[in-house]
Parts: sequence; C-alpha cells; structure tokens
Amino acid sequence: MSAKNGDQVKVHYRGTLSDGTEFDNSFEKDPLEFTIGEGQIIPGFENAVVGMGEGEKKEFTVTPEEGYGEYNEEGKIEVERANLPEDINPELGMMLQVTTPDNQVVHVTVSDMDENKVTLDANHPLAGKDLHFEIELQEVQDSQ
Repeated sequence: MSAKNGDQVKVHYRGTLSDGTEFDNSFEKDPLEFTIGEGQIIPGFENAVVGMGEGEKKEFTVTPEEGYGEYNEEGKIEVERANLPEDINPELGMMLQVTTPDNQVVHVTVSDMDENKVTLDANHPLAGKDLHFEIELQEVQDSQ
C-alpha cells in the first residue's frame, strides 16, 4: 500500500545539512508519526513520503522554500539587556519565548550579545538551509 493524503504514517529519518552536520535522527528512538496532508511537518518532507510503500527507503533534499523558509534578516531584533526579565541570564544559542504586542508567542534564539544589548532571532534555526534526509517508511495506516 502506498502512502497517500489522509493516511497516518510512521517514518524513521536522519536529517543533515549540506556540510554533513546531523540536525536530527529518529533511528535511535520512536519514528515520526504524522497524517499526510494536515501540515504537521514541513511540506518537502511530507511530499517525499507520498507514494512510498512500507519498508521503502528514500534520500532527498528539501530546499528552504519547502522547508523552514528563507532566512529573514528582519526576523532579528536588538534589545537592551535592561529590558530583559531579571531572571533571564542570556547565553548564545539560548531559546526564549517573547510575546508580541498583539499577544502572539514567538520563539527566539539569542544570536549575539554584548554588555548592553542582546540580539534575538525569530528565524527557525534551519531557515535558509537545504535539508538532506534519509527516510524509511515504517507503517501506513489507510485513512479509509
């Protein structure tokens, strides 16, 4: 049976960047479970699973357009250290949550800092990168 829109699937995967750096791997843990067509994962990964059969393996690359988007310099803001909550001691790479003026929660990463200012980056850490995947479809549960 081939995976199609609406099917629940279980997939093992290994994700690497162009330089070979591994950013995630499910082979040592539980497979990724999602329903095709519900937008639970990046489009390029989901599209690669469509048409695969149980036990089938595949390698493919997801471009930023089909992944986490292009890197956007406007997604970075500089804030005064004095404006951070007192209980936060920022470190490079630290992930924080900020609330926008319209009450939306945004995840940011501390990308730069000095004595007075901290740069927060709202881009996804994998934005702007080509993502290489090796996947193996473990299970397909037919939607009908």
